[in-house]
Amino acid sequence: MTSLSTSLLSHASRRSTLPPRLPIHRSISVSLSPTQPKLAPTPQSPMAAIPQRQLFIGGEWRAPALGRRLPVVNPATEAPIGEIPAGTAEDVDAAVAAARAALKRNRGRDWARAPGAVRAKYLRAIAAKIKERKSDLSKLESLDCGKPLDESAWDMDDVAGCFEYYADLAESLDKRQNAPVSLPMENFKCYLRKEPIGVVGLITPWNYPLLMATWKVAPALAAGCTAVLKPSELASVTCLELADVCKEVGLPSGVLNVVTGLGPDAGAPLSSHPGVDKVAFTGSYETGKKIMAAAAPMVKPVSLELGGKSPIVVFDDVDVEKAVEWTLFGCFWTNGQICSATSRLILHKNIAKEFQERMVAWAKNIKVSDPLEEGCRLGPVVSEGQYEKIKKFVSTAKSEGATILTGGVRPKHLEKGFYIEPTIITDVDTSMQIWREEVFGPVLCVKEFSTEDEAIELANDTQYGLAGAVLSGDRERCQRLTEEIDAGIIWVNCSQPCFCQAPWGGNKRSGFGRELGEGGIDNYLSVKQVTEYASDEPWGWYQSPSKLIQALISQVGVVNMSTQAAGSSVSPPGYIQHQA
Repeated sequence: MTSLSTSLLSHASRRSTLPPRLPIHRSISVSLSPTQPKLAPTPQSPMAAIPQRQLFIGGEWRAPALGRRLPVVNPATEAPIGEIPAGTAEDVDAAVAAARAALKRNRGRDWARAPGAVRAKYLRAIAAKIKERKSDLSKLESLDCGKPLDESAWDMDDVAGCFEYYADLAESLDKRQNAPVSLPMENFKCYLRKEPIGVVGLITPWNYPLLMATWKVAPALAAGCTAVLKPSELASVTCLELADVCKEVGLPSGVLNVVTGLGPDAGAPLSSHPGVDKVAFTGSYETGKKIMAAAAPMVKPVSLELGGKSPIVVFDDVDVEKAVEWTLFGCFWTNGQICSATSRLILHKNIAKEFQERMVAWAKNIKVSDPLEEGCRLGPVVSEGQYEKIKKFVSTAKSEGATILTGGVRPKHLEKGFYIEPTIITDVDTSMQIWREEVFGPVLCVKEFSTEDEAIELANDTQYGLAGAVLSGDRERCQRLTEEIDAGIIWVNCSQPCFCQAPWGGNKRSGFGRELGEGGIDNYLSVKQVTEYASDEPWGWYQSPSKLIQALISQVGVVNMSTQAAGSSVSPPGYIQHQA
């Protein structure tokens, strides 16, 4: 467990995002346009009441074993606004035991082996409660992680939609059971069963706290698994509210357990726990490696959604205004804290000057404010540590010879909070840190190209492979780049759209496995092959001992008849025994 401590403390649960549905993009388009006036700043949000929760273990609120708690800091004001419980290995043990008991209760008939329709009922009830609490949950999310309130509200819609989607898949799982397999031998029948993998450990990030948890919780529960959720210590509030929702809808005790706390104290023991059958993690590449190492001694399966340094390739045949908006949206959405951020702009040199000028105009028009203010489009980053890290990236880029075209500093009208203006960096070389490493903040770097081959080479010049985008009016060119860019997700003439019906995941150092879509539930299922011998005839590979004896007796009878015919009525002593 100690081998995970440093990484999980500094990196646990850092990545991933569910970008908005397409109608949301249209609303963003209006608010970002340089022709629209920005709203005047309003006073900072007053301190909000964060619900005082305990750990959620075995269907009940339970104080952490060591009685510790962690402060919740509003990144918009830098002020403490509440506390969360700080779980430790003792609490993880209790949560895993509760999950195991729920999995095995009534020999699995209460949950793991119950019909999918039973589990679907609970998932739909959770979705309904999320919708009912949408307003409160949205505000808590924004206060906790700095996300603009409009984005948090859309996240809650997507949380409910994801639970509903996997409720449908839980029901359809019943129909997929005992699926026949065609065999070449008629005397055999074969079918497949899909069964829950068991108790799963879910470690989730701070940029989409409740939504990223839902990406794992919903399919895991739909599959019949039981779970221990460990959200990031930087943003756990709404995950504890999810526990409250589960309690309210009567989810069977122990099916979902929520243990908050620091990475070394709670995340590491969950990753290495012998009672956990699988770990699903969204976070940094370095932490992902540690989790794989922790799982290896038990040959425990893991699925990893890690970082990215995704390209957006813009050709010279685009509508510049539309392409500028998609380019900024792909990097600055969610305060730039997106694993799939298309933060490397690969721009055709023929339009570079005009494009960069328009990007600066649009970027300066983005409203940076307290996330609860109306019209906010860029809030604070999640913590002081992240704030300092981003500033260091910008200063290093400058020292290496890049040009800070705009941004990179605190907005003048915001004296408090972890705010950074949307930043665009040009004159970038491919050896620079800003080109190679993930910033996880509102920072876009720009590199020009002349030919399609050069653009492809630049797009693939990364150790990551989560996503990529190509913007061009030439559909055949877009298709070529879709095939050439080495990434798990490609966007054409857009950036960041994501739907729970489509799989999500990357290649190379961006991890492996896919969340969402129909395959999302398969992450939490194991396949059991059942083959039946369907013939009344014996198999016949070995000679039956009883048939052998019958054959010998028949031979003796023939010998006796021969002897009698020769005038002798008595067999030699021991003849039968000898022959046998």
